[in-house]
Amino acid sequence: MKGIFKKLFGSKPVVTVVSGLPRSGTSMMMKMLEAGGIPPLTDKIRTADDDNPKGYYEFERVKQMDKGDTAWMVDAQGKTVKVISQLLRYMPAEYEYKVIFMRRNMSEILASQKKMLINRGEDPEQASDEEISALFEKHLNSVMDWMAAQPNVSVIYIHYSDMLANPVPQVAQINEFLGGNMNTEAMSEVVDPNLYRNRKNRLKKENAA
Repeated sequence: MKGIFKKLFGSKPVVTVVSGLPRSGTSMMMKMLEAGGIPPLTDKIRTADDDNPKGYYEFERVKQMDKGDTAWMVDAQGKTVKVISQLLRYMPAEYEYKVIFMRRNMSEILASQKKMLINRGEDPEQASDEEISALFEKHLNSVMDWMAAQPNVSVIYIHYSDMLANPVPQVAQINEFLGGNMNTEAMSEVVDPNLYRNRKNRLKKENAA
């Protein structure tokens, strides 16, 4: 797998990265890529729960990149790793990155985030939706501008609701982006619309009730 990725994308070793805002579908995408044929880099420390019944697919050392811990990246070659959007800019320059960046309606992200905080026994009202939304939007613009300026970063944006509504064309885009050798049927089968518990239309109905 490592050799294939080098041949397709150039001389630098290639790492496939899944990123996005919290609660934007990154864990689902990690599972899809695993089904499609790219193994995940994960330590399985954070286990599945009610908020992510399919698992989180996280690697704890990613959270230390801003402190200079990037030596583990050698183990991510030919694999896929989840990197939170705030840490993308700390990825070492000696690699080439294929970033699948998940997007989701902001109202759905906020609702899902609040539900997760409640499930953890934390206060979901520490900041207003307006404040969080403004911070997230500012952060998104900054991250997208940064990725566009990096010669070793290629990115594709996938919308969560589009994936759950009709995965086939979204999976086809991802397959093309990653070189065309994915098991697209297996990837599509991972998508579970039953997990779409904070969809925009449902939120509108609940708020109107």
